[in-house]
Amino acid sequence: MTSPIRRPSPRAAVVTVYVAAMCMNGLDSTIVNPALFTIAEDFDRPVSAANAVETAFLVALALALPVAGWLGDRLGTKKVFLGALAVFTAASALCGLAQNLPTLITARAVQGLAGGLLTPVGMTLLFRTFAPHERGKLAKALIVPTALMPALGPPLGGLLTEHASWHWLFFVNVPVGAAALLIGVLGLREHVEGGTGPFDRTGFWLATPALGLLTYALGHGPSHALTRPAVATAAVLGAALLVAAVFHLRRAEEPLLRLSLFADRDYGTASVLAVLTAAGLMGVLFVFPLLYQAALGASALDAGLSVFPEALGLMLASQVVDRLLPRLGPRRLAVPALLLATAVFALLAVAGVAEHAWSVRALMFLVGLVLGTAVLTVQLAGFDSIAPPDMGQAMGLFQILRTLGGAAGIAVCAAVIGSGGLGGAPDPGPFRAAVWGTAALVAVAALVALRLPAQARPQGPPPDDEDVPADRPEEPAHS
Repeated sequence: MTSPIRRPSPRAAVVTVYVAAMCMNGLDSTIVNPALFTIAEDFDRPVSAANAVETAFLVALALALPVAGWLGDRLGTKKVFLGALAVFTAASALCGLAQNLPTLITARAVQGLAGGLLTPVGMTLLFRTFAPHERGKLAKALIVPTALMPALGPPLGGLLTEHASWHWLFFVNVPVGAAALLIGVLGLREHVEGGTGPFDRTGFWLATPALGLLTYALGHGPSHALTRPAVATAAVLGAALLVAAVFHLRRAEEPLLRLSLFADRDYGTASVLAVLTAAGLMGVLFVFPLLYQAALGASALDAGLSVFPEALGLMLASQVVDRLLPRLGPRRLAVPALLLATAVFALLAVAGVAEHAWSVRALMFLVGLVLGTAVLTVQLAGFDSIAPPDMGQAMGLFQILRTLGGAAGIAVCAAVIGSGGLGGAPDPGPFRAAVWGTAALVAVAALVALRLPAQARPQGPPPDDEDVPADRPEEPAHS
């Protein structure tokens, strides 16, 4: 007689499915880069055309962010998250099976749309499952997909492309996605926040294209310059639509994005810090490999590997935050961490440092450790005062700001490099100036972090037993 299938506990299911989905999403943001030349050769197309494979993913991801919170609240976080995971997994298979570039680009865009829903809805699931006083333990779940997977993407992509085929860059998602779907169907609980107002069509048609156009402009501005008509038009039109969207969303009765959440001191401060830290981190990860090559004449692979210790530092940061945040509080943990990060960024820009490989590795490890500690602290503390009904909206807004901040940091660094008028042999000077710029962003973040609460949220009652019986009825829609 066969025993019935034991359902995973709801908490274990949420963490497992979230980590699996975010690992797929994080890996896919960087794993394709080393294969673009090979893809272009296989389809007999120029590399510039193959770049659309990445552009389609990033722009589509940005397009999905504005509606993520609304969809999760109205249709249910479990339904939307697992639906997005299923689409992402299926689109990954279609990418691997693509026989021409248009098919690959289309499947990659579908993958991006699903990925844009996965992160905010997945984090909403996590933060609704764990009470504020329990969220310190989530640092490990948050850091693995956001730190280690993007760092593993380029070397893994190069390895698979060289020894197997670029098709396997996408096929690796299929078994992981299928297993995560099974666990999610069995273990996740549905939560429908509901709402009585109509869908904000005006907000949708303003905010969605604004984010897509700005993502395109920020992504292509560094390589094609804002003087190129398509890029310049996207930048101007995207900025205009964004201003119009903010104007509308502040006045709408049932806005697509609830900007009033920024009035909350903790969440508003965390949102500003999300922009600044994402801009600083993504900027330095973009520009420092270029400085490493300019200063040492290193290969692209060596330059890419030079920043890998940053991911290891981020992994250690998850252990630090888990232990220190309850004792020190958000302000006393984040401010010193950001000041140390400023000093480390500045050291990376000092003449002579980039010429010493082990100094670079040590400093990049410290970047991950101290900035990762600050980022995780901000992310956990910023949502302490957000009520469960507002969590979906808050997560969607937070991800939008972090995405735009990272793209803006890269664009600003590229502009600083370009203003140096590079010609002939690379001059490390403009690259160092760009690194100094990222240090300035992190320094401003340290000042903003003074607005964070001094004390951690008091410990609440111990959590319920995680081994919930399989026949226990689901919770009501409103918690």
